[in-house]
Amino acid sequence: MTPDDSFGRLDDDDYPAYTMGRAAAMLGTTQGFLRAVGEARLITPLRSEGGHRRYSRYQLRIAARARELVDQGTPIEAACRIVVLEDQLEEARRINAEYRRTAPQPATGD
Repeated sequence: MTPDDSFGRLDDDDYPAYTMGRAAAMLGTTQGFLRAVGEARLITPLRSEGGHRRYSRYQLRIAARARELVDQGTPIEAACRIVVLEDQLEEARRINAEYRRTAPQPATGD
């Protein structure tokens, strides 16, 4: 990978740019919390060649939402399930809106 390729990835939400320590600091949480959401299969961090967890911005947003729910008293397993369901609902709404935008409109009886 050339330096030019690396700079292009700075805008990529899925690029695993953050170490576990940095990710935890950005979220204001512990590394244990990140391990827990990984064990609950909410997010699956990529691994560096050395085996260290690396997180993307998208994964950090997902983990941040789970943290909000946990901070409100929701058990972590339930918080992870809620986040998954919210994500699925958002995707279904996006698909539905796209369908409505591209679907042929019924003829009116004028």
